[in-house]
Amino acid sequence: VLGYAETATGLGHAVADALRTARYLHSTRRAVAGVAPVAGFDEEHSHAVAHLLLPADPNLLAGGEPLVLVDDELSTGSTVLNTVTALQSRHPRSRYVVATLLDLRSPADRERMARTADALHTRIDVVALASGRLELRADVLERGTALVADALAASKPPPAGGPRAHVSELELPWPPGLAPDARHGCDPADRGTWDTALPLMARQIAGAVWPAAPTGRSTARTVLVLGVEELIHVPVRLAVSLAEDAEAVGREVEVRASSTTRSPVLGLDVPGYAIRHAMTFPAHDAPSDGPGPRYAYNLLGPAGARRFDAIVLVLDAPADTPALRAGGGLLEQLRGVCEHLVVVTAPQPVTKPAARRTERTAPPEPLHGPAFGSYDAAEVGWLLTDLSHIPLEAPLAQREAAVQSGRAHYAESLPIEYVPGAAYLEMFERSLQLSAARVAHAVGLVTEAVLARRGERTVLVSLARAGTPVGILMRRWAQQVARTELPHYAVSIVRGRGIDTVALQWLTDHHHPADVVFVDGWTGKGAIARELTAALTAYAGAGGAHFDSDLAVLADPGWAAPLAGTRDDFLIPSACLNSTVSGLVSRTVLRADLIGPNDFHGAKFYRDLGDGDVSARFLDAVAAEFTTVAPAVRDDVRQGGAGKRPVTWRGWAAVEKICADEGIADVNLVKPGVGETTRVLLRRVPHKVLARADAGADLDHIRLLADERGVPVETVDNLPYSCVGLIAAGAGGDS
Repeated sequence: VLGYAETATGLGHAVADALRTARYLHSTRRAVAGVAPVAGFDEEHSHAVAHLLLPADPNLLAGGEPLVLVDDELSTGSTVLNTVTALQSRHPRSRYVVATLLDLRSPADRERMARTADALHTRIDVVALASGRLELRADVLERGTALVADALAASKPPPAGGPRAHVSELELPWPPGLAPDARHGCDPADRGTWDTALPLMARQIAGAVWPAAPTGRSTARTVLVLGVEELIHVPVRLAVSLAEDAEAVGREVEVRASSTTRSPVLGLDVPGYAIRHAMTFPAHDAPSDGPGPRYAYNLLGPAGARRFDAIVLVLDAPADTPALRAGGGLLEQLRGVCEHLVVVTAPQPVTKPAARRTERTAPPEPLHGPAFGSYDAAEVGWLLTDLSHIPLEAPLAQREAAVQSGRAHYAESLPIEYVPGAAYLEMFERSLQLSAARVAHAVGLVTEAVLARRGERTVLVSLARAGTPVGILMRRWAQQVARTELPHYAVSIVRGRGIDTVALQWLTDHHHPADVVFVDGWTGKGAIARELTAALTAYAGAGGAHFDSDLAVLADPGWAAPLAGTRDDFLIPSACLNSTVSGLVSRTVLRADLIGPNDFHGAKFYRDLGDGDVSARFLDAVAAEFTTVAPAVRDDVRQGGAGKRPVTWRGWAAVEKICADEGIADVNLVKPGVGETTRVLLRRVPHKVLARADAGADLDHIRLLADERGVPVETVDNLPYSCVGLIAAGAGGDS
């Protein structure tokens, strides 16, 4: 059984309990030291989209038995499809069962789920307690806004002041080695331990809430057991046992259970409204998707009256941080809504470290040009394995079908390299002339931002391959303008598989990890930025060195990188081409039969494409503008333009809307931005291109490529990117 964070973690646990013999795992939004993710997927229409699967046993999901996916509500089925797609690529199975309280899918949603199941060679059944249909009037937002405004005007805030709750910390006899949740998985043996331990713990809580000899405080008649986000199952079971204990001794009390949440809901003290009170407080753990606000609901009743005499707050150890106890934090706010606050913290058992790579007998060394790649040896060291002698290319349609069906991962093969014709190369030259100064200015700003944080010790590490030309340009700026020599390397990162840990170990052996800055070309929706953060967190948790995950990019239209030269979505000429603008190096390859545990990820050197190589031409044209743009860069730096930028994931939100508008179930089929759209047209099977009406010359090469491949280009108003490429769903055969 697999439950979804956060609402269905407890619900999924209850389903697994009912099945008795089932193993259980729930997804999480918190990266955990010592456990490497075995998979991840996205929940597009959510306030916190990224899910991680962190079983302590990497083979927990490898069996062929049916997998039950538990969620509270099935609205479109997109999250389920993302989950099944991710799991089928790793651990294919013939059947999935979706268990949900409410099924609101439309007929089109149901048909899409059936088609996806067929394409993935599996079966997806849905079991729901209720089904329904949700219809929204066209003016729903306007009516809702007016309704909220009226309700807020009529609602009164709860009265301030009043006595503060007495706080007691209670240490319970937690079973040794047993985690308080199923973030890393649990089995029937764990279930038996909980069955024995939880009633004993509840009796100790009862002794704190209803003391045998009250010390002047009133004995609680209403009690809330409050869990924290994904920690729901244990608090609910403690509440049940607490109520049973009270009933057994004839104590007339009311015991309820609840949990804090990431879900924002409007609280209004209006008769008949479900959420009469909302408490907002800062996050107090370290979630992988950012610190954002957290919420607790209905802790007060109408007119701010107290609902609970006592609140039992149940935490796990990572959530018991200084932020929890700081002013304005959850603990301090809870003291204002009850008479007695009992804090229970479950210890976090030591997790089994993720498997480390075996000791190397002959450490790999970087590759350099001209033996590998067309860049000068001093420009970049490739932390890659040379696979030039191995045929890895596959036709686009065949490759796309294998990737989307889950039969293969995109990093296990290579697309056939696009060889640009004369008209396309002429367009590249024209775009280079028009944008070289703009690119140079962005290079200057992002390099100065990096130097301001790391100084002369900076080690540039580009994410191959789009990041490599940008890393070289940043190195040249530091050399020519800042008069600083910076080492520069290129490493592989693979979506869904993480960063090359052998390369990270090499960097640790030769440089201080605190000096490393990771570099990429641009952001689309920010998937690689998320992948980098999760991978580096997992590496450190498994015993590796700590690397800073703040990504430096030339352009950040997705608002996903804190260090960026610009957030404009414009044509970067290096995005126009593949290997012929990236040192004649392929994209990276990760395949178990080719890459051993002591090897860097792999790539190919396309020597035969040397006649069309414009890698040096691109670098030289941009670097020639450094002197011209340097005064403007200095002015921008003085005005704060080289500071750390806020990360809002605005691009990801835009992609979610496009998915909804276009009826796309898989967020990975939407590639926003000029750079990503170019990749779709060069390396994938495109469905169509959405283009902003005022994009102009920035999209000349997009229109040319689309015309060559017979791909429609639709003009769209209010598009936050210059363009967006849509990959054909289920592409294969003669597509």
